[in-house]
Amino acid sequence: MSEPRVKAGLWVSMALRMGNADGRYGVVVRKGDPDAGGVLVVLRNDKQVSVLSQLRSGDGELAWMRATGPSPVDDEAADAYIARQVRFDPDLWVLEFDAPDLLPPFEAKLI
Repeated sequence: MSEPRVKAGLWVSMALRMGNADGRYGVVVRKGDPDAGGVLVVLRNDKQVSVLSQLRSGDGELAWMRATGPSPVDDEAADAYIARQVRFDPDLWVLEFDAPDLLPPFEAKLI
């Protein structure tokens, strides 16, 4: 059974608060649809970037995948990926967090 879905704008607010409370400050880079927009999360440390993409697992649970691959990438590769996804989904949210270990500041099942 899938978990209830939370509106994107509410989820974004929660993620930003969790990040700020943990000292992993975040910002909204691109505002998407407040009700049903998808979310990309950019995790950044001093030299590397990883982009997480929101998805639903086979059992309907919210999960995340490292959309730019298992290894960190540079800014150019991350920006190119985000631009492609925004062209495909104009309702997409893009958040960015300071993440020294390239892990999200919120509870996330990484696939």
